[in-house]
Amino acid sequence: MKPSYTPAEKRERAWLLLRTSKQAVADAVDSRLVNRLDRIEQRAEERALREGESLRRRLELAKDAHADARAAERTAPRADKGAARRATREAHKQVMRIENEIHRHYR
Repeated sequence: MKPSYTPAEKRERAWLLLRTSKQAVADAVDSRLVNRLDRIEQRAEERALREGESLRRRLELAKDAHADARAAERTAPRADKGAARRATREAHKQVMRIENEIHRHYR
């Protein structure tokens, strides 16, 4: 799972990495900078875990909505079949969007 950085964390992390790499060349790395980097990494990993859990919950809800739409399509009267099919397709698209996002999140 890749960490989820905020824009401010990305900027600070880039600055800290530049600073510590320059210090590493001089063999004098400031431990406070390394600690700040570690804190940013930890917050980003925790955020990624929460986001992953949220995506899994949303996927379950979307799958339930898709199942409901399928059942409604099967039981709809002939006049309402078209609308029921469109609702089923939209529910399926939502499931696929969330699954794709989960796939990207865990790459």
